[in-house]
Amino acid sequence: MRAIWKGAVSFGLVNVPVRLFSATENHDVQFRQVHEKDGGRIRYKRVCAIDGEEVPYSDIAKGYEAADGQMVVLSDEDMRSLPSRSTKEISIEKFVPSEQIDPLLFDKSYYLEPDKTGLKPYVLLRDALEKADRMALVTVSVRSRMTLAVLRVRDGVIVLQTLLWADEVRAPEFESLSEETHATAKELAMASSLVDSLSGDYVPDEFEDDYSEAVEALVASKIEGGEITATPEAEGEETEVVDLLAALQRSVDKAKAAKAGPAATAGATDDASSDDAATGAKKSTAKKSAAKKSTTGTTKTAAKKTAAKKSTSGTVTKKAATKKAS
Repeated sequence: MRAIWKGAVSFGLVNVPVRLFSATENHDVQFRQVHEKDGGRIRYKRVCAIDGEEVPYSDIAKGYEAADGQMVVLSDEDMRSLPSRSTKEISIEKFVPSEQIDPLLFDKSYYLEPDKTGLKPYVLLRDALEKADRMALVTVSVRSRMTLAVLRVRDGVIVLQTLLWADEVRAPEFESLSEETHATAKELAMASSLVDSLSGDYVPDEFEDDYSEAVEALVASKIEGGEITATPEAEGEETEVVDLLAALQRSVDKAKAAKAGPAATAGATDDASSDDAATGAKKSTAKKSAAKKSTTGTTKTAAKKTAAKKSTSGTVTKKAATKKAS
């Protein structure tokens, strides 16, 4: 496992250095949305609801929708002004009886592992929690936002379990469940008998996720039977590559044109000017500069070598662009 947070448990005057690890992982079956005809993945674009234009990540801000539907856009500066805590401390506020914490409040679970230097105080806190049969109510800031949590012991390891805030638990308001409705004595006796007949201990390994196993078996059988859809390369991705090549080519042409200005041709000789005039209609602006630098009577190969030397930056740029496009 990989630690996602490092800090310390503040236990009176004692600090216990610890590392935080996720205690659970999701094994739920994950499906992809694909085009039934060819198996291509369905992609979603970030499109503005007002102008219909696709919006890049750099132009996306956080917005808060008020109760009346009005949207308030919050800048990065606004977000920095909000209260946050970046301390690396799990501060124990009080020790509460375990039965006072409704399991409905439990959110995410993490294991706490002590550093080598904090092993003894870690064991002290663990044993004290087990002996008192209480949970330590703590405040902690894992991702800049402070939250409530509890420390409890499971299989000899201290577990940090974050809690929902009180207003995040909905009140069960069901008119059909009135206080006057109760089971009769006979019905209750029969139900109690059924409970007794089904009583037992909870053994996690007795239960399996048969749905996930069935999906894996189904997929394996289709692969063995050759029922696999060969997904071609998306056309949109090819268009992006072509557009990138075009943009790079324009950049190269622009760089060549800039180097063909007066500053680049100030050192050209008068004899080379006549050669430049003869070939100007057929060659690019960058090659004009190279022709001006060549002497009368040189071969076509020598002129090309001179052009390569005088347009080094443009050539390097073009090669780099070609490699990136590949």
